[in-house]
Amino acid sequence: MTDKKPKNVFQHGPISSEFIGNSIAKHQSKTSIGAHNIFLGQVRADVINGKSVSAIEYSAYEDMANEKFHHIREAAFAKYNLTCMHIYHSLGTVKAGEICLFVFVSSPRRKVVFEALEYIVEEIKAHVPVFGKEIFTDETHQWKKNN
Repeated sequence: MTDKKPKNVFQHGPISSEFIGNSIAKHQSKTSIGAHNIFLGQVRADVINGKSVSAIEYSAYEDMANEKFHHIREAAFAKYNLTCMHIYHSLGTVKAGEICLFVFVSSPRRKVVFEALEYIVEEIKAHVPVFGKEIFTDETHQWKKNN
């Protein structure tokens, strides 16, 4: 049995270490799982044109983004032997050093989780309409380019 139910993808503010830890702990009762893999996207304090990024303010076309997340989820389940998959992305302000993206995959076998996780994260970056406004320490801003 797979855990294919749609999840609440968007979280307001940063994704806490407690939330991440609790998500992992909930899977200890699923004894058909042999491997987990996680990706944590963290806001970097990049220096751009001499100014340091202090935070990123995330916004999204939520309906369209949720549709894209659903498509990525279904494609990943079709392509890989996954038991579970969870995707969480921040909306609102996330400070440098805080987590803004949490992707968690589980499978009976370890090789699958590495391949699936890379596929999912690259698909999110390429296709999901989530936008980041980089806020600098001097309170100016610019729109982030995904790379």
